[in-house]
Amino acid sequence: MSTYPIVRDQLAQLIAFDTTSRLSNLALIDWVEAQLEPLGAVCRRIPNAEGTKANLWVRIGPDTPGGIVLSGHTDVVPVDGQDWHTDPFTLTEHDGLLYGRGTSDMKGFVALCLAFAPEFAKLNLSKPIHFAFSYDEEVGCQGAPEMIAQIIAHGARPDAVWVGEPSLWQAVSGHKGITVTEVDVHGREAHSSLPDLGISANGVAIDLMMVLRQIEKDLITCGPKDSPFEPPYPTLTIGEMRGGTAHNILARHCHFGFDLRCPPGFDPDAILAPFYEAAEQADAEMKARFPECGVEVNRISNVPPLAPDPDNAAEILVRALTGDNAMRAVAYATEAGQFHQAGLSAVICGPGSIDQAHKPNEFIDPAQLQQGVTIFKKLVDRLSAGS
Repeated sequence: MSTYPIVRDQLAQLIAFDTTSRLSNLALIDWVEAQLEPLGAVCRRIPNAEGTKANLWVRIGPDTPGGIVLSGHTDVVPVDGQDWHTDPFTLTEHDGLLYGRGTSDMKGFVALCLAFAPEFAKLNLSKPIHFAFSYDEEVGCQGAPEMIAQIIAHGARPDAVWVGEPSLWQAVSGHKGITVTEVDVHGREAHSSLPDLGISANGVAIDLMMVLRQIEKDLITCGPKDSPFEPPYPTLTIGEMRGGTAHNILARHCHFGFDLRCPPGFDPDAILAPFYEAAEQADAEMKARFPECGVEVNRISNVPPLAPDPDNAAEILVRALTGDNAMRAVAYATEAGQFHQAGLSAVICGPGSIDQAHKPNEFIDPAQLQQGVTIFKKLVDRLSAGS
């Protein structure tokens, strides 16, 4: 029997689990474990603090160092407010394409891992194959670090980490890091005709956002001209802001969030130092007038970049399987940077296009899954030969 229908069926099952990051992924993890444990795979959950979500670290083969990690995240972004033409949690074929939330980002790669697990389990492996399925990648890669730490602490340091983010099966050597920050400004309400009786949280927030805007403009001059990243400099964007209740009331609260994306070699803390200084000063000035007021700055995530290294074991493996030898770097962040920060060889390569990620009517071309079958069969052949 062709492996493609198995992959398609696995993908349909995965899409049916609504694993939007705000929800639990445990039902999906239960289902994956039920498939893998009868094969002799060793499954270990690494839960979040609340026990509502979990990473799943799977080992097929001997409990030894080395081997390969196939890495994918189980969560997806929301569909709220998007104009979907199909049920986003039902895999639907239309005009030769497969639609559903997560088809490209990135349950297609997870489906390939699961479809080939029986083949991996039949091999007489001298080194293990690991699956590393994480939670909360879409909200700042929050799940993977604890799983990575446990893999290393267990003495299972792999030779190569293959992160299957959508890349149209092109090898991606590097990506920018991302620092996500949220800011809450707490003011004091008063009538807008008597502003001295309160503090507008919106006004303070605007001052702080102006500092960020200046940093954003200054960054355009940074970055070497021969950088593989596009754009070559760090980028800063304010993606979220809300505050106030009426035009004639000084705003009691204002919230805004921003992200900073840095190529390797840039220090996010150094770049954001003027903002931190301005926030600290604003906090002190507000508290001096009204002790209940102030500025809270919370770093939500700080995902490290993946530095290009074409000679690493992960790239050598993926390039041998795909035949792709071009050098690429991308602006988005992935868990590959976290594996790299832990001293592990990592590369990005997977089915589907990043252009489909996070959009309504997300789809994957079945040809991408069929190409994945060919690539995974080559991996099985290499492992069978002891390579």
